[in-house]
Amino acid sequence: MSEVLTKLARVLEQRKTADADDSYVASLFAKGLNKILEKVGEEANEAILAAKDYQGTERTKDQLIHETADLWFHTLVMLSYLDLQPEQVLEELEKRFNISGIAEKASRQN
Repeated sequence: MSEVLTKLARVLEQRKTADADDSYVASLFAKGLNKILEKVGEEANEAILAAKDYQGTERTKDQLIHETADLWFHTLVMLSYLDLQPEQVLEELEKRFNISGIAEKASRQN
């Protein structure tokens, strides 16, 4: 799974120097962090709505997967803009194995 994230991270890095007229990602980078964050928020809302509408049918499953992919993609664009890598997020998730979610959350509040 992380191979897909690694490949996508490489493409996003290349788009930083691409022409904004030729690349959607380059156009987001050119518009700056606020626009990227707006897109992350928009995609998060669409994923939430798709989950709420999920009925177990093929159509609603496909819609939820599509919206979640959009959310993940735009989150990766945000990380790339901030010079962060998806591997850093995966490492953080890895650290959380065998740790109670309640204990992990409490540790962040200190």
